[in-house]
Amino acid sequence: MEKYREPIVYVIVGVIVTAVDYVVYSLLVKFAGLGVTPSNVVAWIAAVGVAYILNRKYVFMSKTSGAGEILKEVVEFVAGRLFSGAVVVILVPLLMKLGITQMLFGVEGFVAKIAASIIGLILNYFISKFWVFK
Repeated sequence: MEKYREPIVYVIVGVIVTAVDYVVYSLLVKFAGLGVTPSNVVAWIAAVGVAYILNRKYVFMSKTSGAGEILKEVVEFVAGRLFSGAVVVILVPLLMKLGITQMLFGVEGFVAKIAASIIGLILNYFISKFWVFK
C-alpha cells in the first residue's frame, strides 16, 4: 500500500481541491453577487492555495523550511498550476477539432473537457513531484 500512497492521496487531495473550487465559485456567484469571471478567479486562487497546503503536507511531505525556500516552492507551485491550466484551456478546443465532441450532461465537448482535465491532473502531479516538491 505504501507504494501507492502518494498517488492515492494526490487523487483524494484533488477531490478536496475541486470541491473547494466549486463551493467558493458557487457561493460567490449565488450569495455574494459577483460575476462569473471574478468568482472563477477567486475560486481558482482559493483552490490553488488549498492545493499547495495539502500537497505540501500530505502528498509530497515537503521538508522545505525557511521563508525564502517556502516562497520559492509556492511560486513554483503556482507557476506549474498556471502552466497546466493553460495546457487544459488549449487542449479542449484542440481535442474538439480532432473530433472529440461527444456530449455529456447535454454539453457539447464535455468529453474533451474531461480528457483535458485528466491530462492536466497528470501534468500537475509530475510538475509537483519532480519540480516543486523534488
